Formats: sequence, structure tokens, C-alpha cells
Amino acid sequence: MTSLRKMLDAGRPLLGLSVMYPSAGALERIGGDWDWIWIDGQHGEMGYEQTLGLVRASDLIQRPAVVRVPGHEAGPIGKTLDMGAAAVIVPCVDTPEQARAIVDAGKFPPLGKRSYGGRRPIDFHGRNYSDTANTDTLLIAQIESPQAIDNVDAIAATAGVDALFLGPDDLMLRRGFSMTTPKSKETLGKDMDAVAAACRRHNKIGVMVGVGEEMLRLCLATGFQMIVSGSDVGFLAGGSKQASGDARKIIATPAAKPAASAAGLSTSPGPETKSIY
Repeated sequence: MTSLRKMLDAGRPLLGLSVMYPSAGALERIGGDWDWIWIDGQHGEMGYEQTLGLVRASDLIQRPAVVRVPGHEAGPIGKTLDMGAAAVIVPCVDTPEQARAIVDAGKFPPLGKRSYGGRRPIDFHGRNYSDTANTDTLLIAQIESPQAIDNVDAIAATAGVDALFLGPDDLMLRRGFSMTTPKSKETLGKDMDAVAAACRRHNKIGVMVGVGEEMLRLCLATGFQMIVSGSDVGFLAGGSKQASGDARKIIATPAAKPAASAAGLSTSPGPETKSIY
């Protein structure tokens, strides 16, 4: 199991890969390009066994697995940590009372009420893994509404909450923006400043989505330490569209029209290609 805490102690920003498809093989192939792996168990297409497989694949490539759970329930939070995840993200934390409740679910006594007995942590670290688990594994509260922004300082002050993750889509939606509105300093800057400032005041880690140059630079300038900068969805869709478009341009050029042969088939060699596999 790969420690996220040790990587953060080095003091440099960490770039994350968002994973929404349940393909451990794909994660093994591309996950090593990134510093940490965000496994989206809330909106992604994976169940327990598939999430466990993705956590194991993350360990195989020595990248911390950060799993977003579907909600605030104690059972899924504890079960995810029992997989050996380096951190859990809990969505839609709007109040300090909710923050305290997820600490109860995600931290061992005396800080919280997490149940002991995770098979995988015991197998790897022994029965005393709980002695350091409260520090070794991170609990990340996702800030996704105007109410959460209003309460961000109190949420950040909650003992046991290790990081705040500004969720841009839900926050923008709740502020009346269309989901086609670009993420920018104009649409998110004030909220990003509020979350980053709360993290600084209470010595918490700031997490944000920064896909593309403009948003990545804004995240860095604001002070976020963990920044999601790529996704399996984006790479799959973007790579497919690019390859298809390039191929169709070649087909459309006059030089690419097949010459008729006796059998009615082209004998012209195809364009030279380089393998990307």
C-alpha cells in the first residue's frame, strides 16, 4: 500500500489521474504517468470488487489510491479504508456536523469510531496497523455547495479532516452555471481562494481539479497541493476522436483514393504509421 502522506511531505504539487471505468489493466498501463489515482466510486462505473482491483493495481504501480465513496455512510467509508486505500474522499460535506460524522466513520478511536479488522491492512502491516492509520490514511472532505463554502473554515477546523477537495461541477451547478460553462478564475476563483485559505489556516491539504493549462496554473497559484489533471475518460475519448479524425482526413485526400486492380482491390501501400501501444 502506497503512502500519500510521505509524498505530500516532500512539498511539491501532486498530479492526479481520475479513473471512472473499472479497468485495472488500463490503470496499470497509464497510471504510472501520474502521482496519485482518484478512483471515483461515487459517479464511476465500479462496484466493490472492481474498486478493490483498482486499489490493488494502484499498489502494483506504486501510486496512492484515493477512493471517492458514494456518500457519508460509515460502512462504505470503513470498507474502502479496509481495502488499503491511501485516502477516501467523502462528497458533499456541507457542515461541521457532517465533517465530524465522517471523522467518526474514517478514524480509529480516540479520534473517531472506525471499526477495526481490515483484512488487507492486517495482512500487509500486521494487527497494529491501527496505531498509525489515523495519520497514514487521509480523510478528504469535498466542498461542493455555497453552504459548504460558507462553512469551510469550520469544516477545515474539524480534527480528523485531513484535506478539503473543492468539487467544481456541483458548486458551479448550485451557483447557477451551465455545465458547459468553462472553469476559470471568473467562475471559480473566489471559491478556490476560500478553500485554499481555510486549508492554510488549519494546516490542511487542498485538493482541486485542474485540467488544462489555465486551470492547472490557477490551482498552483492558489496553493492547491493535489491537483487532478487527467482522466481515463478524457484520454479515451480524446485519443479516439483524434485518431478517427486523422484517419478520415487521409481518406478524404485525392492521393489516398485506392487504385483499381484486376481484382477490384487496392494494391497501394497504406500510409506509414507508428505504433502508440
